[in-house]
Amino acid sequence: MRYNNKTLLSLSAAALCVGLASSASAATLDEVKERGELRCGVNVGLSGFSSPDEDGTWQGLDVETCRGIAAAIFDDPEAVSFTPLTAKERFTALQSGEIDVLSRNTTWTATRDNSLGLNFTATTFYDGQGFMVAKDLGIESPEQFDGASICIQSGTTHELNLADYFPSRGIDIQTVTFDTPDQTAQGFASGRCDILTSDTSQLSALRLQLPEPDSVEILETLISKEPLGPVVRQGDDQWLDIVKWSIFAMVNAEELGVNSDNVDDMKADPPNPQVARLLGVDGDYGEQMGLENDWAYQLISHVGNYDEVFAGTVGEESPMQISRGVNALWDEGGILYAPPIR
Repeated sequence: MRYNNKTLLSLSAAALCVGLASSASAATLDEVKERGELRCGVNVGLSGFSSPDEDGTWQGLDVETCRGIAAAIFDDPEAVSFTPLTAKERFTALQSGEIDVLSRNTTWTATRDNSLGLNFTATTFYDGQGFMVAKDLGIESPEQFDGASICIQSGTTHELNLADYFPSRGIDIQTVTFDTPDQTAQGFASGRCDILTSDTSQLSALRLQLPEPDSVEILETLISKEPLGPVVRQGDDQWLDIVKWSIFAMVNAEELGVNSDNVDDMKADPPNPQVARLLGVDGDYGEQMGLENDWAYQLISHVGNYDEVFAGTVGEESPMQISRGVNALWDEGGILYAPPIR
C-alpha cells in the first residue's frame, strides 16, 4: 500500500504522540523506582485508617493500602514513607507532586474527580455521613436537631451534605468548624457543640478518643454516600492502573480464598485458572503495568487480602469493631466488587 506525503506526516505525528504519551505515562513509576520508595499521603491521625502507634509506626486501612502498593512494586511493604495531611492540605500535596498517592479517607465526588487534575482509583471503604450524640439527650433522629449546634471538620464534603440536608427540611442548625478530626472531637467533648458529624467510620474512631466513650452513641441515620479510596494525579494512566489493580488484587484474593497464610501453597499449586492469573503463574498482567508478573503475590504475601486488612485495622480484630456491612463481598451481601484479572 502506498502513502502520500500528507498521510506519512499524519502517521509520523500519531506515532510521536503515542511515544510521548507512553513516556509520560511511565513517569510516576520511574520516579518511585528511582527514589526507592513510595510517598503516601495519609490522615494526620484517624484510628483504624491512618495513625502512628506508640513507636511512631503508621497503622490503619489507608496505610496498609499504601504498603500493598509498595509491596507490588518493590516486594517490600516498608518501601513507603507517610506524609500526614489535613483535609485542606491533601489535594495540594498530591497536585504539587509532594506525594505519589493520597490514601486518606477521601470521598469520591464529581468535582474532585473532574476539576482538580486528579483521578480516584477504587473504593476501599464504603461509608456515609452520620451523627454522634450524648445518650442522655434522648435524640434518635436528625429530625430532632432543630436549634442544635454541630461540630464539623472544615474542608470536607460534610459541610455540603449538611447544607443539602437540613434547609430542605426546615431544620435550623449551627455549625462549629475545626481543622482536624482531633480538634473536632475535643470541641464536642468540651461542650462546644451538641452533636458531632463525620463519616460513621471516623465517628467510630473519634468515639474511642473521648473521655467517656460509653456516654455517646452514633445514630443509625446516614445522610450521604461516602465512597472512600486512594487518589492519584491525572495524566499517568500506568500509575492509575497500578494503584487501582493493587486494590482489586486484594479484593479478588479474598473472593478466591487466597490469603497471606496460604498464598505460597496457592502459587505452587493453583487450584484454578483465576488463582493462577492472580498470582502470576499464568499471563503477563504485571508486565502490562511495568511490574513483575507476581506483583499480586508479593502484595498478598506481605500485606494480605482485603478481609485480612479490614479485620486487623477497623474490623473484628481491632478496637473499632466495625462490621463488614456494605463492605462485604458482592456475593456475601455487600457491594464490594473487583474486576477479574484475565
